[in-house]
Amino acid sequence: MMHIFCPYCGELREEEEFHVKGQAHIERPKDPDACSDAEWGDYLFFRNNPRGVHHELWIHAVGCRKYFNITRHTVTYEILETYRMGEQPTITGETKAEPTTQAKGVSA
Repeated sequence: MMHIFCPYCGELREEEEFHVKGQAHIERPKDPDACSDAEWGDYLFFRNNPRGVHHELWIHAVGCRKYFNITRHTVTYEILETYRMGEQPTITGETKAEPTTQAKGVSA
């Protein structure tokens, strides 16, 4: 079982309390009416599916009910960090992932 650190509650909780909502940091087109059908379709339906470090949007459905982001390794399922909406990740695919502390989020 995974344990996920909620950056709003400040607690490490069981994965059953959370739901993944997809890829994080997807920017909505500034003028949707000016988008072609292909551009709008890309925004709505196509997401990255990397092998390695990936940023995901999650919700603490049973707890505080707030959305937050997780940086997770898609091969090992290790949660590298959790962070609030509006914040930027400290770990990216270009940076070398180092062991994290409970304060940033861990999986067990």
